[in-house]
Amino acid sequence: MTYHLAQLNIARFRLPMEHPVNKDFVENLDKINALAEEQDGFIWRMVGDGNNAVSVRAFDDPDQISNLSVWAGIESLSAFVYRNKTHRAIMRRRAEWFESIDFHLVLWWIPTGSIPDLADAIEKLELLSRNGPSEEAFTFKVPFLPPQL
Repeated sequence: MTYHLAQLNIARFRLPMEHPVNKDFVENLDKINALAEEQDGFIWRMVGDGNNAVSVRAFDDPDQISNLSVWAGIESLSAFVYRNKTHRAIMRRRAEWFESIDFHLVLWWIPTGSIPDLADAIEKLELLSRNGPSEEAFTFKVPFLPPQL
């Protein structure tokens, strides 16, 4: 069996999403999502109303947003997150828009061809928060290899 990498990241706006201070972030969502889709190793991303996942409510808080996606592996996701200049430039500004969250990103392996469920993704984030990095839920800083037969 082969595996792909699933990722969930969450963020909570410091001010309501509609506030003018968030304009640059919100207006760049389509551009960043298009860049992700063009990245080698990109497989799938959660989409709600429109072309982004802002309308998908993972939590009751309307100021909290989620991004759930699937990638060929850690290398392809990290190339987008850390080496794509446009994505990096936007994320350098995240403190302007978002509160600090201790556990905002979780990675885990899924069988090739499957799509992660948002509820399962939240459980992975909670598992990481409770137990720290493991084969079931990890981070870029403490990665794990795909399961072996």
